[in-house]
Amino acid sequence: MNKTKQDYLQEVLETHRMSHIETLTDKYRTKRKEVKEKLENNYTNKVYSPMNSGSFAKHTAINIKFDLDTIVPFKKNSFDTLEKMFDDVFEFLSKEYDDVAIVRKQTVSIGIIFYQDSDGDEINLDIVPGREQNQDKYKVDKNLNLFVNSKYGILDKQTYIKTNIQAQIDHIKAKENERKIIRLLKIWKNSNRENYKSFLLELITIKAFHKEDISGNLWKKLKAVMTYIKNNVTQEGFTLKDPGNSGNNVIDTLESYERQALSDKMDRIIKNIESNEDNIKMYFPTNKDYEEKSSQEGYGMKTASISASIPPNNTRFG
Repeated sequence: MNKTKQDYLQEVLETHRMSHIETLTDKYRTKRKEVKEKLENNYTNKVYSPMNSGSFAKHTAINIKFDLDTIVPFKKNSFDTLEKMFDDVFEFLSKEYDDVAIVRKQTVSIGIIFYQDSDGDEINLDIVPGREQNQDKYKVDKNLNLFVNSKYGILDKQTYIKTNIQAQIDHIKAKENERKIIRLLKIWKNSNRENYKSFLLELITIKAFHKEDISGNLWKKLKAVMTYIKNNVTQEGFTLKDPGNSGNNVIDTLESYERQALSDKMDRIIKNIESNEDNIKMYFPTNKDYEEKSSQEGYGMKTASISASIPPNNTRFG
């Protein structure tokens, strides 16, 4: 490889900048704004202002796969149960978008998949209804309870989960070095068809920076984080506490054999790159659609899926 690993990884990040697909993300924003306004108009005094969340809000999105999520915080007395809240939002969105989109229930969210437009673009949104934990306290503490559709996810023993989206966003705020590594790990995950949750990779990267001396150039930082994952993810007592719910240990979403597999993969990546630096391209590919367009202007938008290039238009983002 002619470039240094540092220069190559910087190019990887540049080619995955969200600004390369700003026309598409503008469509996402427009649809999200429309849905938020419809929800606010329908529920009026039952709901607080919807809040943007996901990788966009955290500035960790990559242009081969990204989330555009919205939290809809309902007041404590708006519904008798979380399930009634969830079902009511689902029925409302189904009626509103029956002719132009597929509306479906997911684990804690309601997915809206808009049919392809004239450009062949398919817009996908995740709407997450939540209810404040304490009457009239959401604006102060941001604590919410989410309904869990057990049959749609791995949380088969729960009917609700506590969360604080603002705390999750604050947990990564101003952590630009961590964000770069998180983006690279997400590029690895999506380009190599790995099933690890992005939230898990996010939390373990932040913890690595907190526990270890992560310094040097981009490759050294990435290698140090992967080494931390390799050495710690299988350890008994290792935790990844959700900043939005201290009782939620995110590492528990992996079985012991999956934790061992993750450790082994990190070890293999490090060894293969160290033995032949060209192997870095296999694990962290550039987005070839934007190799010539990438620049050193920095990451992200002006305002702000399984391949090395933009996925087909019918591939779901999120």
